[in-house]
Amino acid sequence: MIRTVHVDIDHAPYSILIGEGLLQSVEPLLALLAQKRVAIVTNETIAPLYLAGLVAQLQAAGVECQSIILPDGEKYKTWDSLNLIFDALLTARAERKTTLIALGGGVIGDMTGFAAAVYQRGVPFIQIPTTLLAQVDSSVGGKTAINHPLGKNMLGAFYQPKLVLADLSTLATLPQREFSAGMAEVIKYGLIDDLEFLVWLEENMDALMARDVDLIAYAVERCCQNKARIVAADEKETGQRALLNLGHTFGHAIEAGLGYGVWLHGEAVAAGMMLAAYASRALGHLNAADVDRVINLLQRAGLPVVSPALGGERYKALMAQDKKVDAGRIKFILLRQLGDAYIGELPEIAIDAALLAGCESSK
Repeated sequence: MIRTVHVDIDHAPYSILIGEGLLQSVEPLLALLAQKRVAIVTNETIAPLYLAGLVAQLQAAGVECQSIILPDGEKYKTWDSLNLIFDALLTARAERKTTLIALGGGVIGDMTGFAAAVYQRGVPFIQIPTTLLAQVDSSVGGKTAINHPLGKNMLGAFYQPKLVLADLSTLATLPQREFSAGMAEVIKYGLIDDLEFLVWLEENMDALMARDVDLIAYAVERCCQNKARIVAADEKETGQRALLNLGHTFGHAIEAGLGYGVWLHGEAVAAGMMLAAYASRALGHLNAADVDRVINLLQRAGLPVVSPALGGERYKALMAQDKKVDAGRIKFILLRQLGDAYIGELPEIAIDAALLAGCESSK
């Protein structure tokens, strides 16, 4: 069964296909190629698993394929890696109608999308996400970027794919830690504006972590539906799309503070969501039982609920680099209640309370 979610952006609508075994047929890709030529960007971990099969099918359909294999990991989400893509494209004389295909997780998707946005001022690209986090979040919505030593995803572009092909079979090869990291983004959707889904996650988390494929398919579809709705209304994050960053302001500080790749993105987001929950409690929005529900759900997903001890001033300095800073003021995603997020500012006393409650140094 193939589940389809449509992203209805006026100037660039596209579909998300969700199901098992989708990489066994390239027909959905062929219909979208501007020319029978593609460049597949992947990494050293994914290439041995899926690259040869994809290339063989495309070549059998008469498509010329170029493979660009990058090192694996968040620490390689840099200008140097981006230039490896450009070097390969230029050497092969890739044209404006050459489609880039991102085959991998969020790092590959982000870098390939950014490369597509700027190579010859824009070439088409397709997302084939192979991690849970990428399937439910980063492959959808057109956010592309690389990291800078002073901030995560600070250099990038909004650039929509032509298609997202989420083959759930690829999750079978995903390490448990990576699967848990993806579950952080799944839980995020329930917390920001889908209480019914949050309750469903509480009821089904154990089976999800045991990788029940039918439940995973439903969860991926529900997350994509939520993100598609929000992105269609606010493509370039001028308003409500920022709600999708619940936990990310704190989480990006954790990633930058520890060094990119020490914690997985989803792990940092999970700890960041806990800090956002503690801050929301400090403001009087959440009660202790609400916070306990968040803790319990994240722990059942195998995610951290305690943040590293970077120190309060270091956290604040890193968060001051966040993309949501407006007129020098940090904008946080907070919870009025579970399933109801909003964009707001935090008084320093609430930030301190959150860090005190949620960081290792206070335990």
